[in-house]
Amino acid sequence: MTVDSIKNGIVIDHITAHKGMKIYELLNLDRLNASVALIQNAPSRKNGRKDIIKIDTDFEVNTDILGFVDPNITVNVIREGKIVKKKTLELPERLKNVIKCKNPRCITCTEQEIDHIFTLADKENRIYRCLYCESAAK
Repeated sequence: MTVDSIKNGIVIDHITAHKGMKIYELLNLDRLNASVALIQNAPSRKNGRKDIIKIDTDFEVNTDILGFVDPNITVNVIREGKIVKKKTLELPERLKNVIKCKNPRCITCTEQEIDHIFTLADKENRIYRCLYCESAAK
């Protein structure tokens, strides 16, 4: 399989296999007016298999979403066909409107305009807690 290199844009690399589509959906990449390639199950020396997303345009990537879904992701910024910036991610300390509180008594369930805010409570187990009701989410 051959996927062309991009001249200017973003490459989201080292995505754990089978998580690429979730990232594609969370970043709303289907709404972009640019070429986007989602490569699934590509060979990886480090992990055996990985997913890759190539975006052929300047795009402000929400690193909170990426870090929450898979903190091992690398984001490469491409200019004139070369990597000019490489970002490694980690679990974000705070998430805003990335996940929703599932507690039916939480204020976010009754007040639709309130942001869903979660803070990292347990880094090792990747547990976040709702800022309003303290419900746990993974």
